[in-house]
Amino acid sequence: MNKKILILSVFVVASCGLAYELIAGALASYLLGDSVLQFSTIIGCYLFAMGVGAHLSKYVKDEHVLARFVDIELAIGLIGGVSAALLFLTFSWAAAPFRLLLYVMVFMIGAMVGMEVPLVMRALNARQTAFADIVSRVLTFDYLGALAVSLLFPLVLAPQLGLVRTGYLFGMLNIGVALWTIRVFRAELDNLAGRTLRACGVLVALAFGFASADRLTHFGEHSLFGDEIVYATSTPYQRLVITRWKDDTRLYINGNLQFSSRDEYRYHEALVHPALERLPWAKRVLVLGGGDGLAAREVLRYKNIEQVTLVDLDPAMTAAFRTRAELAALNRGALSDPRVRIVNADAAVWLRGTDEMFDAVIVDFPDPSSFALGKLYSVPFYSMLRHHLAANGLVVVQSTSPYFAPHAFWTIDATLREVGLRTYPYHLYVPSFGEWGFILASPQGSFTPPVTYRLPMRFLNGATTAAMFTFPPDMQPLKMAPNRLNTQSLVHEFEQDWHRTIR
Repeated sequence: MNKKILILSVFVVASCGLAYELIAGALASYLLGDSVLQFSTIIGCYLFAMGVGAHLSKYVKDEHVLARFVDIELAIGLIGGVSAALLFLTFSWAAAPFRLLLYVMVFMIGAMVGMEVPLVMRALNARQTAFADIVSRVLTFDYLGALAVSLLFPLVLAPQLGLVRTGYLFGMLNIGVALWTIRVFRAELDNLAGRTLRACGVLVALAFGFASADRLTHFGEHSLFGDEIVYATSTPYQRLVITRWKDDTRLYINGNLQFSSRDEYRYHEALVHPALERLPWAKRVLVLGGGDGLAAREVLRYKNIEQVTLVDLDPAMTAAFRTRAELAALNRGALSDPRVRIVNADAAVWLRGTDEMFDAVIVDFPDPSSFALGKLYSVPFYSMLRHHLAANGLVVVQSTSPYFAPHAFWTIDATLREVGLRTYPYHLYVPSFGEWGFILASPQGSFTPPVTYRLPMRFLNGATTAAMFTFPPDMQPLKMAPNRLNTQSLVHEFEQDWHRTIR
């Protein structure tokens, strides 16, 4: 029976160890961007630390194996359990020490996790278990635990519990292993009362953290964003936060500002109307991204539009901006309009599976800050997009800032030209963002900027439109290579551009 308990504990501790690694990687990706870099460096640091821990385990004397195993479970439960909360609060208060604390915690957790399996194997060996049986059983349950968490984390844990609460949950599981080990092997352990008291104290603290996770997250995000948070949710794809200050409502995705209600009209007028003003015959429009419905709002102002297909990955995003009154007011109920069809799917996958054609395409994806987003700015994606665009149609792409991220901006331009589209880059000043850019593209190369508009505008007229399509000397075109899927040069250019800008 004692052997089975040790084997079962391997399953639990393996699950916990991988969970802390995934939490650190996901949190770093949310807050720092570039998910491939964050996960690669965290996995590397974690595995190296496990090797260090496995080496250190040899210095534990045989008679102290179970005692050290219990102590390690208590330490991992405490440090791993609070890791997500501590890292998030650190980033909220001061971003500078976040990276240092991130890798220190990953190393500490990894080193202790690296000691767990060798100690269990030695405990089994002391109980006259055959070596072959020890290795096969321990490694089997170790890998099964990793499999269980790798499936549960993206499907259930992160979207349902959130990263902070998930950390506390697995911390409590580690403490549960410690308490169970103390109970089963009480005859072989010293200082039972002290260890039990410490374990219970940590368990109560973690349980309190678990129950208070929403308030803690709200407090941290309030410190990070500064304004009152009116809506926040974690989804399998991203962290959505909506804030309000006086008459200013703002949307943040993974900590990055997406719009401010005070000036979003500038952005969305510029995104939609130069193209649609030149397409008075257009009936079918495709909006990729834009789950807030603000681009769709502008498209629906045209009476000639019969259908708008909006493809956004995250159903939580479109649901919030369709059902919450204060958010639906911003898009004037666009997502409930009978002309709008909402599709919650990966845009690349959806395009690959449909044969529909569109007169205009509005591409309003988040900036290419990760490889998952970078693929939506690549040669294969734009080539596929062109096959769904009418021969005399137009496509316009949100293309980050030509001033702050010029290499990224002109890489997007080069990528569109690579698939045979004639490009017409333009820019404007949005107070919340600074200088921002778009690229309009045509299969036939027959676009001229509008000099008047059929609809009343708050920002656009002939003069402002002419200024948008004129680039000053400090924003002249750069010769860049297209963004190809196998290299994703755009993501690197984007990261380097903004790294030079943000202090």
